[in-house]
Amino acid sequence: MDRYEVTKKIISVKVAQKMKWADIAAKIGQSKEWTTAAMLGQMTLNLQQATVAKELFSLTDEETAWLQIVPYKGSLPTAVPTDPLIYRWYEMVNVYGSTIKELIHEEFGDGIMSAIDFSMDIQREADPKGDRVNVVLSGKFLPYKSY
Repeated sequence: MDRYEVTKKIISVKVAQKMKWADIAAKIGQSKEWTTAAMLGQMTLNLQQATVAKELFSLTDEETAWLQIVPYKGSLPTAVPTDPLIYRWYEMVNVYGSTIKELIHEEFGDGIMSAIDFSMDIQREADPKGDRVNVVLSGKFLPYKSY
């Protein structure tokens, strides 16, 4: 058994039970964005969160233990994603990445935006021309240090 097998089981139960990520998140006690990442194998759950997941997804003790182990991060199967939605994010970074980098450096200096001290919020935004996806990414700025 490995974390990938646990993820497959979680998704299978979610589909069979017609669960929503937001409802799962409310029971886990975290945001829908963090909870979804965790259930997809990208975050580590603490004992309390894993116990809730065990109940929600009818997990065994071994499967529950896998939820508490630091995962190998990065879930894309190929260097260039083939799923159209994920590919568009790849495209956005290819087109706007240098602009984002330039503007962050101009505003904050030489450093990076953390994906560890990080939050994300995804909402539907009504628009008469068709609903929009509003994604807010917020990461702590970490300056490079001289040594």
